[in-house]
Amino acid sequence: MEPCPCGSSQTYSECCEPFIQGLNQPTTAEALMRSRYSAFVKEQIDYIYNTMPPAKRRDFNRAETEAWSKNSEWQGLEILQTKDGGTGDEAGTVEFIARFLDKGNPVEHHEVAEFEKIDGQWFFMDGRAPKPAPVIRQGPKTGRNDPCPCGSGKKFKKCCGA
Repeated sequence: MEPCPCGSSQTYSECCEPFIQGLNQPTTAEALMRSRYSAFVKEQIDYIYNTMPPAKRRDFNRAETEAWSKNSEWQGLEILQTKDGGTGDEAGTVEFIARFLDKGNPVEHHEVAEFEKIDGQWFFMDGRAPKPAPVIRQGPKTGRNDPCPCGSGKKFKKCCGA
């Protein structure tokens, strides 16, 4: 039995394949995210197209999407966090990292995907890059007139702070 490309512990036939073949509908935003990833791996571009709301489909470039799907060597999907998107929700977000090789070069596609349920069916609405984590200083702040932390014996403002 073939494991599901989405990284669940299930087989493909038990997990994402029924969604991609139209035999069943994902009941959560995360299930839709996982099945969309599997569709990229399996080059099932119609599923990618059909899981977008009709208003977003006019911007869909099928040839480009198909080329990306076929020319990538898919390495795995990591779900980082899910906010809402359950069976009783109308919207949700899934933060994920999709790993693949592009011409032999490793790529990590990190995205926060937004999903909405329309007439009982989940759709992928949009994706955005996650906000960067704030930088937190680990030690005390070096003042302009303090000795330079590099050990030169000079004031910070005349050394590394210049």
